[in-house]
Amino acid sequence: MADLNQTVSAERLHIAFFGKRNAGKSSLVNAVTGQSLAVVSPVKGTTTDPVQKAMELLPLGPVVIIDTPGYDDEGELGQLRVEKTNQVLAKTDIAVLVYDAALGMSREDCALLERLKARNIPVIPAANKSDLLSASPETRKDRSKGAEPVYVSALTGEGVNELKERLAALAPSSGNRFILADLVEPGDRVVLVIPIDESAPKGRLILPQQLTLRELLDLHCVPICCQVEELPALLDDLKTPPRLVVTDSQAFGRVSPLVPASLPLTSFSILFARYKGQLSALAAGAKALSRLKDGDRVLISEGCTHHRQCGDIGSVKLPAWVRQYSGKELEFSFTSGGEFPEDLSGFALVIHCGGCMLNEAAMQHRIRVAEACGVPIVNYGMAIAQIHGILARSLEPFGM
Repeated sequence: MADLNQTVSAERLHIAFFGKRNAGKSSLVNAVTGQSLAVVSPVKGTTTDPVQKAMELLPLGPVVIIDTPGYDDEGELGQLRVEKTNQVLAKTDIAVLVYDAALGMSREDCALLERLKARNIPVIPAANKSDLLSASPETRKDRSKGAEPVYVSALTGEGVNELKERLAALAPSSGNRFILADLVEPGDRVVLVIPIDESAPKGRLILPQQLTLRELLDLHCVPICCQVEELPALLDDLKTPPRLVVTDSQAFGRVSPLVPASLPLTSFSILFARYKGQLSALAAGAKALSRLKDGDRVLISEGCTHHRQCGDIGSVKLPAWVRQYSGKELEFSFTSGGEFPEDLSGFALVIHCGGCMLNEAAMQHRIRVAEACGVPIVNYGMAIAQIHGILARSLEPFGM
């Protein structure tokens, strides 16, 4: 069984190392992590796929370090590697742009630097191989066009600690990120409705359920877990009504009639949309469900990869519910994991999972792609709430 005390990758800071071939990215990654994380070779293009490792990196804490192929790779295979590198940009919280200190930043380096800045990705230029420079650190002149590089040597370790300190300074504060801390008080009872059916993972809870349960315990609330069938008796037995009822989204249709209108009701998926800063954008996309027309294409996208089972929410239940709600003949496409089209112009709507296995940067990127293409995007929870006529109710706890 996986160690549930470990911070999952989606909750870790993602630090990606970019640069041309032979800039020393992999060597610098190994120097920063203190591990042989990446294969190192003088041969250009040794790194053929992004390599990522979840680890503790002081003084930052839990992070995901990503080593990428050189973005100047050539040939047919090289272009595929460059595409993989471009995909990493979507989930990058902080970028390290590695280049040869003796050569300075090339035109391509500067273009990538501007691209990172345009995406509002904090970036640290790292002038690697500084041990080969004859000038002292105080007199070095860098050709990075106004950027503030840190001089490093993967070979001698020079500047590596400074690089770590610079990374720590750019790390966003997690103090204002919470799932439901503003909705409850210590001692409040919160009912969590967690169906255990054929689509539930064997022997464990899914991540939104785990994190919500843990936050409630940290807040000294009293979480009470049950399945749909036990909910009526549980609500009857409680002497004090719960402050909130949170349900798995796919059970909205069964749970809503069982919860008195006086009790706030929402879902794990909607809580996570707010947790990652996307509540308003995704709620607006729910309106598109009623505007679908015959022949429209709908993309259903999941951030994780798993074996799809009978009754799968993404590939089975949602398409059936959307067809029934819209009354239209629709065409559905599916993506999972790191796959997400950069061109969504052929779709009328994107329905995305709660994104619990994607970091905030990756989810924000997908929303920006949809907005740039003029395609509405909604998440599972809000789509299901809209279909069952309870979207307004499920958003009331957030003052919407």
